[in-house]
Amino acid sequence: MGRVRQADIARVAGVSQATVSVVLGGNRTGVRLAESTRLRVLEAARRLGYTDPLAKRQACHDLFGICAATPVFEAHQAVLAGIAAEAAALGKDLIMFAATGPALVRRTRLADGCLFLGGPVPVELLTGGFPIVHIGRRAELGGRVPCVDADYASASAEVITRLVRAGHRRIRYLREPDGTPAARERERGIRATAGASGLVVGTDGTDGAGLGAAAVRGWLDEGVTALVVDETLAAPAQRALWAAGVAVPGDVSLAVLGRPPSGTAGPEISGFEVPRRALGREAVRLLASVVGTGAGEHRLLTCPPVAGETIAPVA
Repeated sequence: MGRVRQADIARVAGVSQATVSVVLGGNRTGVRLAESTRLRVLEAARRLGYTDPLAKRQACHDLFGICAATPVFEAHQAVLAGIAAEAAALGKDLIMFAATGPALVRRTRLADGCLFLGGPVPVELLTGGFPIVHIGRRAELGGRVPCVDADYASASAEVITRLVRAGHRRIRYLREPDGTPAARERERGIRATAGASGLVVGTDGTDGAGLGAAAVRGWLDEGVTALVVDETLAAPAQRALWAAGVAVPGDVSLAVLGRPPSGTAGPEISGFEVPRRALGREAVRLLASVVGTGAGEHRLLTCPPVAGETIAPVA
């Protein structure tokens, strides 16, 4: 008779193929369906000897999805490596989704649960009880989705504490201009610690394009002794300091809230490490918990400090 198809089951059970798909998929979308219809479909599938390898895999909670709603840039590679490593350790298979809109909603339900990386979650998945974990916090989720993120606020506060201990009282903070949740958390940690220490903090939102020697000289004229920059601004800040002929850390101390790009010339910049690989692994563990128990929580991972060589006592 050959391989049994869902269309064959629909014909024997006297229902539509869509109904068969809903029943065999475990009715994850919550379609209203008479119990007699569900049993009739299952009986027809049993009589015909229907087997669905994907459904069997799903029943064992072994298939996790990844939805990278933004292009997977180099910064995400370590996160994805962590996801792959932990999935292998837990015996999970992974499937990547690149669709958007209604197609994404349909396809994610092929998996037992889904990891979202760097983008919004469709509202249909938020209200349908589908297991989701978001890597990174997003304000619009309102706490409805368990997430895994780095503790940027505490790590940034620790950097400011180091500067205060070195005698710095006036710093300049260069932050990303787009106001991402991570950027807001970094600034929150800076402001809280600076306020408690009597530190004067000047803030500039920039993409680094207009950052040059003139800006650096202006800050030094104002009495700035330390420059703190978001991770993506480390390279432009270094170029501006070099162009101004400023010695680091002799003339001004420098700290980066994260890791600068590899291969950066000069001394190792002080700051902290973003545990991207650990974020990926923790996200898989959290999703396994959500799939298995239906419950999950927000988890923040510690950012290991990087002592570096660019924070020095005020001259």
